[in-house]
Amino acid sequence: MAITSANQLELLQTAEAVAREKMIDPDLVIQAMEESLARAAKSRYGAEMDIHVAIDRKTGRAAFTRVRTVVDEEELENYQAQFTPEQAKIYFVPPKGGRDEFWLRDGQRIDPAEAGAPQAGDEFHEAVPPVDLGRIAAQSAKQVILQKVREAERDRQYEEFKDRKGTIINGVVKREEYGNIIVDIGRGEGILRRNEKIGRESYRPNDRIRCYIKDVRREARGPQVFLSRTDPQFMAELFKMEVPEIYDGIIEIKAVARDPGSRAKIAVISYDGSIDPVGACVGMRGSRVQAVVNELQGEKIDIIPWNEDQATFLVNALQPAEVAKVVIDEEAGKIEVVVPDEQLSLAIGRRGQNVRLASQLTGLDIDILTEAQESERRQAEFTERTNLFMETLDLDEFFAQLLVSEGFTNLEEVAYVDIDELLSIEGVDEGTAEELQARARDVIEEQARKALESARELGAEESLIEFEGLTPQMVEALAKDGVKTLEDFATCADWELAGGWTTVDGERVKDDGLLEPFDVSLEEAQHMVMTARIQLGWVDPAELETQEPGDEADAEEDAV
Repeated sequence: MAITSANQLELLQTAEAVAREKMIDPDLVIQAMEESLARAAKSRYGAEMDIHVAIDRKTGRAAFTRVRTVVDEEELENYQAQFTPEQAKIYFVPPKGGRDEFWLRDGQRIDPAEAGAPQAGDEFHEAVPPVDLGRIAAQSAKQVILQKVREAERDRQYEEFKDRKGTIINGVVKREEYGNIIVDIGRGEGILRRNEKIGRESYRPNDRIRCYIKDVRREARGPQVFLSRTDPQFMAELFKMEVPEIYDGIIEIKAVARDPGSRAKIAVISYDGSIDPVGACVGMRGSRVQAVVNELQGEKIDIIPWNEDQATFLVNALQPAEVAKVVIDEEAGKIEVVVPDEQLSLAIGRRGQNVRLASQLTGLDIDILTEAQESERRQAEFTERTNLFMETLDLDEFFAQLLVSEGFTNLEEVAYVDIDELLSIEGVDEGTAEELQARARDVIEEQARKALESARELGAEESLIEFEGLTPQMVEALAKDGVKTLEDFATCADWELAGGWTTVDGERVKDDGLLEPFDVSLEEAQHMVMTARIQLGWVDPAELETQEPGDEADAEEDAV
């Protein structure tokens, strides 16, 4: 097929038809045609030539142009598409009549008569005769056009669905592939993977389905729209559709936890004191929540009022179980819940479901104890502290128990507490109180002396021993771990000393700190390490004073 004999307007009509069918910009189709014709021309004139094709958007006329670029002599590689400034001078003349040629400089047409001499980067465009597309060239051109159209269609699909991530979409089941459901979602397809389906669900072709758009990705085979019916946000979006107050922002969903197909918990809060968030989500006679339950194949939903106080929120989250006491360890991110003995199975739930969902909802690790278990633990702690005072202070059991029951937990508290606190204990006079403190101080000093000897034997240097804030026992613990100098101590991170928690594969793992047994907090550890670095001259105190709050961690990283 010769391009000159073709109906030139037919190119434009074809581009319009393809663009309409694929719902893409007609200009993209014409650009694909231009590229395919340029490839065909290169196969005719030579692959090394730089051939451009421009199709007139009004007439459909295709203009074939050979482009040669001016380059410095040492950069000349392709003699068919490049030439030197000296060679270009032959062509650097005003165009004569009948010659379809021109020069471009920085993308603008120039007049050689006014431009002086050719420069590197100038382009010389000269018309070449249109090519005759043979069968192979025509087939190649068709493949290029189809490829470009496919790419444009994929781009359109990605642009359309990327902004709909996190929303609900209705679709029609097309087919099932290896347990995955392929869903027709209008201008594209989505995939509902096997693990994103609610357990007992099954679908047949042409069934209508409602899904949550979990992710949209660009991939080599085209944009992939990943759907889900098990994602917690799917339930949140369903409530947003059923409860106008959530859509309007009067009620907010603060947290969602699901065991798909079985049970779920959702925490809500109202910003209008006159509206009950739980009642609004349940609806009249349960109509609103029932609509969500039906969509989720009968999944039971507990609607819980959210509360800023973690303990109150957790008590709500563990419903219907009753909670007797809550103990929160904020630093460890754990929480202990004490329930009546008869409530234990209800609090844990079937296969641990209730406590697991409550943990997901609050973001805390929850340990559930019965009142009997807590009592046993308290008794064990009481016995341990009683034995400590009996052995170290040479007290009888009754007197040791008396100290523990008054709240004393260690020797330091006995040795350095205000003597009036000891005198407030029934049966303790001034002489007894002074004797108790003297014994406690003697024991502490002896323990410190032994720890100091041990630290020196392990190789601890005086710079570390004399550092303010470290007790002999702390120095001994550091030396046992290889921290023997002030320089070693200054290179430690705060969490290495105080301990902390790390999330590994979604689970919190405890990192033991060298000074954790001595109740050194993260802030205290950070202060000691920074003080050591200042003493060693690693950090300028003046710079710390000008830092914004929260920049100390960055300074610590830089120092290391």
